[in-house]
Amino acid sequence: MTGSPLAATARVVSRNPADPVDIVANVPNTGTWATVEAADNARDAQRAWYAAGASARSAALTDAARAVEQADTELAELAVREVGKPLTEARAEVSRTVAILRYYSQLPYDATGSVHEPAAGPGLLLTRRRPHGVAGLVTPWNFPYAIPVWKAAPALAAGNTVVLKPAPEATACALRLTELLQQALPTRVFTLVPGGAPEGHALVTAADVVSFTGSTAAGGAVVRAATARGIPVQAEAGGLNAALVLPDADPVGAAAHIASAIAGYAGQKCTATSRVIAVGGALGPLREALAEALRAIPAADPTQLDTVCGPLISERARERVLAASRDVPLLAGGKQSDGPGWYAGPTLVEQVPSGHPLLREEVFGPVAVLLHARDLDTAIRMTNSVPYGLVTSVHTGNLDAALRGLDGLDTGMIRINAPSTGVDFHLPFGGTKSSSHGPREQGRTALDFYTTTRTYALHQAAIGAT
Repeated sequence: MTGSPLAATARVVSRNPADPVDIVANVPNTGTWATVEAADNARDAQRAWYAAGASARSAALTDAARAVEQADTELAELAVREVGKPLTEARAEVSRTVAILRYYSQLPYDATGSVHEPAAGPGLLLTRRRPHGVAGLVTPWNFPYAIPVWKAAPALAAGNTVVLKPAPEATACALRLTELLQQALPTRVFTLVPGGAPEGHALVTAADVVSFTGSTAAGGAVVRAATARGIPVQAEAGGLNAALVLPDADPVGAAAHIASAIAGYAGQKCTATSRVIAVGGALGPLREALAEALRAIPAADPTQLDTVCGPLISERARERVLAASRDVPLLAGGKQSDGPGWYAGPTLVEQVPSGHPLLREEVFGPVAVLLHARDLDTAIRMTNSVPYGLVTSVHTGNLDAALRGLDGLDTGMIRINAPSTGVDFHLPFGGTKSSSHGPREQGRTALDFYTTTRTYALHQAAIGAT
């Protein structure tokens, strides 16, 4: 706040990754003191929001869905401009955001507990879920609408209020989304705090429940801080996802799925494919088909409807992608694209030595390694050999055999004959190992995270002698 010694002095600046001279947002940081104050104000508003009842919360989320839907074209174009999301994918994200709000608008009516018989004697035993209070959400730039909403909607449906700290690179998208949600929600039920790491840390110290999506390092810091306070926390971090291609798979069809999961949105998804493991005789046909599929996907202007791979989010991100593929044999890509934006073409490499960063670290760009496994058991061990365990895609013509052999995969999600990318918002989302901490997101599972369960024992009052 103005006048506070801890007031924000720095500014959040986001640029168009396709045209970096275009400044999309330039706003003051919230500051740590004002972030804590926002959480305090949200806590004051939470009691009335919860007391308003299921009908009021359902109606408000329905109104929020309508407001976002009515602004769909504007929101999609803003996502293209601020985070470089290809237009077709940006439109799909806005549609999914509307669907998420509509889905959760019905969940305030869900049963919030259960009734049980006591072990002995008359009475009742009840369980009831109650909101935690203030949900602090720290969200990334790559899904500037869907991820904030898939966290906020279940939190709100359960009766929490929300304070959102978005990634600086998606500040303009977050500002516009907040304006639309605030049209439908009571004052201080949904609050935005633009800023960077200091605001994120302040929010974790002030909220009653925390949900984070972002880098593995930042997620670890959030988990440690929230755990030290004894509050519920979930953190979704990186992925080093594998695509397994079995010998009986159609190489062209598998290549099409895998290419889209490598190149889509320039690989800037935690579910993107980073490793392609060809099993047995699948290597030769897949090698040719996948290289050809990737060469057919240029890095291009995200405003065009046919663009699949747009720019990287920053110059630093582009340099990281280009550096990752140096000094290893290239099958496709590996070059900086022409133009003013931060572009790099989809890249496939092979013969990567053991211990190479591409086999241990998430690049978060359109780069993948082609590997070979002699059999399915070896492929599963290779898949599990990394610190992450988010999603694995498996491509095969024999579904029964695949299902029998895939129980050993140590990943939270398995997609068969489909790209590794793609999320069903009504199902649990999350991984294992360094990919995820805490309960799953999305679907009805999310309501469990944003609530605490209380157990009530109701017994007949003792009647004293008169």
